[in-house]
Amino acid sequence: MSRPEDESRTELAWREIVEHYGERPALDDETPAAEEPATAEQSDTPDAPDLPKHLEDDDPVERREQAIAEAERFRPPPAPPLPAPRTWQRGVAWSGLSVAPLLALVLGLFSLYVTPLLGWALVAWFVGGFAYLVREMPRSPRDPWDDGSRV
Repeated sequence: MSRPEDESRTELAWREIVEHYGERPALDDETPAAEEPATAEQSDTPDAPDLPKHLEDDDPVERREQAIAEAERFRPPPAPPLPAPRTWQRGVAWSGLSVAPLLALVLGLFSLYVTPLLGWALVAWFVGGFAYLVREMPRSPRDPWDDGSRV
């Protein structure tokens, strides 16, 4: 529970903030700007940097158009081809993971009769494909700094 004196201090602090909102506080090492006469030597604006000759004469619109033209000329290198399965077994395993359940779903939706041997073959294809893919997974962990992206 908060005590009444804590609330009064909070209320006083809040009122002070609201009363002085927008005012710039004067710091000890700072003198007010009205007391300092501004001279050309003490000007707050920094001198313009010495630009190379080719940048001094350039028109910003012209530089922008040159940048756009340069960006339009850029053509990224062609993407590498998609990796093919290393073996025909991997293709059969992936198709077992995707085709076998879809075939079973279609057979079930249309109430088509299938011999038990064909039903068990679909199940074996699915389980065998899954087991093959798990067996082919790399055993060692990847490099911890490798996030998989390629440049």
